[in-house]
This record gives sequence, C-alpha cells and structure tokens, in this order.
Amino acid sequence: MGGLSIWHWLIVLLVVILIFGTKKLRNMGSDLGGAVKGFKEGMKSEDEATKQIQEGGHTIEGEVKDKKTTKV
Repeated sequence: MGGLSIWHWLIVLLVVILIFGTKKLRNMGSDLGGAVKGFKEGMKSEDEATKQIQEGGHTIEGEVKDKKTTKV
C-alpha cells in the first residue's frame, strides 16, 4: 500500500470538520494546548526542584499534629 497524498489528507480533514464542527475542534485544540503548557510548566518546576537539591538546598520535613485555625 502506498502513502497518502495531500488530497487524501484534505478529504480526511474535510470529513472531520463536517463531523465535529469548527467550534468543537477549536475548543479541543485550546484544551490540548493548555494541557501541553501545563505539562511543560510541571516539568520545568520539577527540573528547578532537582537543581535546588543538587545545589545544596534544604528540605524541611514536619508533621501537622493538630490543624486548628485561630481567629484574630
């Protein structure tokens, strides 16, 4: 079987647009873009945390025994 030409891809794109509509595709694209952006930011913060640990950063560990809020 041969590869798909540009005309095949255009027909597939047209069918997808007819099925889902442009508004739905735009929303899916923005959701996907937001997810990718969030993933990149998460990876970036993970790298910064690793770098801080390697540079001699200190981690404070503790335990909350009683969680009470005081009103001032």
